[in-house]
Amino acid sequence: MSAQRGQGYALDTVLVCLVLAVLLLGLVMLTSRSVPRAARDAGDAPFFVKGRLQGAAVGIVLAVLLALVPTDFYLKHANLILVLAAVMLVVVLIPGIGHESNGSRRWIRLPGIQLQPSELARVLVLVWVAAYAARRGRELAGSLAGLAKPLGLTFVFCLLLLMEPDFGAAAVLFATAFGLLFIAGAQLRGVLLCLLAAAAGFAALMVSADYRMKRLTCFLNPWAHAQECGYQPVQSLIAIGRGEWFGVGLGESVQKLFYLPEAHTDFLFAVLAEELGLAGVLLTLALFVALAWRALYIAREAATAGLKFQAGLAAAFGLWVGIQSLVNIGVAMSVLPTKGLTLPFMSYGRTSIVVALMWVGMVLRVHHETVLRSRGGASVGARRGMREVAA
Repeated sequence: MSAQRGQGYALDTVLVCLVLAVLLLGLVMLTSRSVPRAARDAGDAPFFVKGRLQGAAVGIVLAVLLALVPTDFYLKHANLILVLAAVMLVVVLIPGIGHESNGSRRWIRLPGIQLQPSELARVLVLVWVAAYAARRGRELAGSLAGLAKPLGLTFVFCLLLLMEPDFGAAAVLFATAFGLLFIAGAQLRGVLLCLLAAAAGFAALMVSADYRMKRLTCFLNPWAHAQECGYQPVQSLIAIGRGEWFGVGLGESVQKLFYLPEAHTDFLFAVLAEELGLAGVLLTLALFVALAWRALYIAREAATAGLKFQAGLAAAFGLWVGIQSLVNIGVAMSVLPTKGLTLPFMSYGRTSIVVALMWVGMVLRVHHETVLRSRGGASVGARRGMREVAA
């Protein structure tokens, strides 16, 4: 594939290898965990594995396509992208369109597939936040209002997520947007004030619903409610404790045999810890840290090249990977209250894996454009030097 002036596509092989490593590890663990449940519920042992492979295949194709789309397209249509995100989050709340499961209305059913619009909507909101930071950098750095405007709008989208309800997704969206704006240059005083306001707002939301308060009280002492609301945290802790140093062996988990609910999605990490032990846990943490670091490195290189919006896109991806994986692992270890969040690139969920891979394609495009900008700058500098020598 050719690029500007016949140059090849500047592929970031480090990012690609890290994503593939996390995908493969997730596939191994999903295969180990999901077979008993799939055989019982669907009568097809590899049901979840086939769904995961289908999602990964679609995601990789879309990632390749998005890696070819100039990032200026997103910057130019940022407001339209934000409207699209709002439509997606509103449509899923409409009875008859949004599908309800386990008390939450988060999905839209289509023939042969079930979509979760909030996964893509969160990315679209963060694209708009990155565009805002690039266009209004001075306002963002110079006044409290410059920070309050995008955070206020993000909070509106968080409220839409809470109506599903999806408190975990709302918290991750707000934290990622907040971190992105801080990296973009928001003044420290404004950051602290907005942080306090956000903490108060989410605390109020936490106590406003009985089920959220119930999760909080169970989180503080899950063993006192081991057969009720603390059942999942307790079973997760048992799985992690059984793993010890090197695990009980791949495929040998006991907790996955219907003791630990949602072990193929929200609590996949617990089964990983049981089967692979501390060694597997450290490997998983290292992969996620490296993936987040690489995205932030690409963002720094883009910022150095003068590509502010592109830097925001890459930074948002890095922050999202770090924050969501931290929350998922924290829930599995009962460090945080139970949230319905997947472990990025590893947990089962076709929509989540497709959207995550699409985002990887956008970050690869950022890297490509950064390299082209750097090469262009170097070429200009070389021509100027030759003219000076000739003179």
